[in-house]
Amino acid sequence: MGSSTIKDGPGSVPVTNLRFATRVRQLTHFLQSRLQFAAVIGPRDRKGRLPLLGWQFSCMGGKQFMAQSTIPMRNLGRHNVQISALGFGGHHLGDAPEATAIRMVREAIDGGITFFDNCWEYHRGKTEDWMGKGLKGIRDRVFLMTKVRTHGRDKDLAMRMLDESLRRLQTDHLDLWQIHGVAFDNDPDLFAPKGGAAEALDQAKKQGKVRFVGFTGHKDPGIHLKMLKTGYPFDAVQMPLNAFDASFHSFEQIVLPELNRRGIAPLGMKPLNGHGDAIKFGALSAEEALRYAMSLPVTTTITGIDKPEALQQNLRIAQGFTPMTSQEMQALRERVRQYATDGRFELYKLSLKFDNPEARLAHQLPLDMKQPEVQEMLGSSQNTGYPYPSLKQ
Repeated sequence: MGSSTIKDGPGSVPVTNLRFATRVRQLTHFLQSRLQFAAVIGPRDRKGRLPLLGWQFSCMGGKQFMAQSTIPMRNLGRHNVQISALGFGGHHLGDAPEATAIRMVREAIDGGITFFDNCWEYHRGKTEDWMGKGLKGIRDRVFLMTKVRTHGRDKDLAMRMLDESLRRLQTDHLDLWQIHGVAFDNDPDLFAPKGGAAEALDQAKKQGKVRFVGFTGHKDPGIHLKMLKTGYPFDAVQMPLNAFDASFHSFEQIVLPELNRRGIAPLGMKPLNGHGDAIKFGALSAEEALRYAMSLPVTTTITGIDKPEALQQNLRIAQGFTPMTSQEMQALRERVRQYATDGRFELYKLSLKFDNPEARLAHQLPLDMKQPEVQEMLGSSQNTGYPYPSLKQ
């Protein structure tokens, strides 16, 4: 079978030769770029291989092309590892249909997102399961984090939770493993004792199942400071950071400076206040909210994504990201302060509604039986034939 030709100008070039030459040039350029940025491009896998991260092959219309991410990359605190300034939040992934969730994970990577957030108990394991399916075959292109919730329960339970997370995520290691939801006054005291969660973090690192460790929480900046005072060498700390936080029980004002002073990676979350209620109200736009959070001195800003439209909106903002000036940030703080000082758009700092039932059970506290997470917990015991019963009636 002969080669067709393209006629353009005085000569003709065989199509097969032209395509081959183009692919060779693309591959050569790609390999040169990887070598140039090898020192800073981000996490390596356990065998020392560099992930693709910002330089990646994508498929569109049956043609393979090279795409360069324009999302900024930032250091993980004191470590010479870089991750994308926008992170993919795992909880909302469980609100999408399974096929859509898997597709969004892969599209996010193609768009330049390298940081992926999850947690052992999100939707009873559903989000880890679906994220693992989305990352299958491309795990080494991302910086993968999930969380564990112990709240005073022992190291052995934490290690069992870790093994479950690894199985669901279809990986043999995490880039970051964090203690989830430090929200009760005695949580720092329960973290450090012998046989507790601190020893689980150490053991996981020694076994090579985890590269870095940290903790998260969204309730009280004072509890975050108390966790830091335990003296444990955390690599990362996650907390809510947005324009409203600056005026109410502020993690930005109280915790963020201390993390940067210690070289601990600050991970921002809830840039849109959890469910976007302030945006729906009209206090600010989604772009203003996300730009403000990304303009803070943080490693990444993690935002929940439950539908393709939300993903594309966030990618558009992050790929064209221009930091706010200090004057713009202050003007936005002042503009929303009238809605911020009573916490109406930050109920995760105040309400039982945002307490995870796993934490409340560990602390022997009553549950809100109408809470979606509790309904999921109850439904998981029903023999429906499906691993994740729907809450829809």
